[in-house]
Amino acid sequence: MSLIRQAPRLYDTKPWTAHLYLTDQCNLDCHYCNEYDNSLPHPDTDDLKKYLDKIRELGCLRIGFQGGEPLMHPDVVELVRYAKELGFLKVSMSTNAFLLTKPMLADLADAGLDSLQISVDRMTPIEATRKSLKTVRHKLAWFEDSPIKLVVAGVLFHDSVDEAARVIDECLKEGVRVHCRVIHDDLVNDRKLRLYPAVDGMQRVLDYQEELKRKGEAIHTSWRLLQYQKDMLAGKKNDWSCVAGYKYFFVSAQGQFWLCSQVRTDKHILDITPEDLTSYNHSKDCQDGCGVYCTVDMSLAVNDPIGYLVGEAKGIVRNGLIQLRRKATRLTERAPVRG
Repeated sequence: MSLIRQAPRLYDTKPWTAHLYLTDQCNLDCHYCNEYDNSLPHPDTDDLKKYLDKIRELGCLRIGFQGGEPLMHPDVVELVRYAKELGFLKVSMSTNAFLLTKPMLADLADAGLDSLQISVDRMTPIEATRKSLKTVRHKLAWFEDSPIKLVVAGVLFHDSVDEAARVIDECLKEGVRVHCRVIHDDLVNDRKLRLYPAVDGMQRVLDYQEELKRKGEAIHTSWRLLQYQKDMLAGKKNDWSCVAGYKYFFVSAQGQFWLCSQVRTDKHILDITPEDLTSYNHSKDCQDGCGVYCTVDMSLAVNDPIGYLVGEAKGIVRNGLIQLRRKATRLTERAPVRG
């Protein structure tokens, strides 16, 4: 039912999704990240609720809680509950899961959290990123009896690409949806993060995910986004128009309105009007090679709704048939042999 209720956002002029930073603080210091600042205090909970009110008033159907590390905010459960009470159809969160406990997971589920994305870059921690499967693997089993949908997400960069395929394999063994995506450029600090010499390795990991997805494995990404990343690494340009700031936008912990995590404005969310949002319905100078994949994926869907949905539907049908064949095979193998 929620998908049907969201369908109009493919065609109308209202925003679809927003991400709200619950805090700038983080308990980690991943070398590639520019989205944390431990010198800033947690924002006031009442202020965050005002931002949520405004985001919902503008028409957003989905809200994603970000950081920093959102679990560091002392009222994170209360904020999840408040978002559900406002009527958001989907409330999600991205976390490194270091602070996640079983009681906290239960509280988040009770508050109505729909999905949780755990960031994992490698099998083992290193200085560049401590987000490893070794650190949080035992927590994946907690979701077996939880209504919260789990996704494991990794960043492909030169220090992670060598272990990415194994992370994917191990997550699939645990029955967990997973994806690894190419690192994005750091536009905030006006510098590019180096893709080389890891481009060939990144390409192999993307090919591997595509192969697994064709086999019906739980690779949590769209076909078009996989192809987009492969084209990006090959230097090819895609014919698309970015909808950041229009269908999809970000709000900082201080209430600043950002088009995405890397393109920021000094405007305050409480001052944003529907007309402001529609003014961003155009191609952006920074969209070529963009690695803010949530906005890229939505842009691809909004630019060509029918083509996007047909492509994904074909994949869903194919994967469903694969799962049915697997189930039939298992039943046959278990059937008693009659002599």
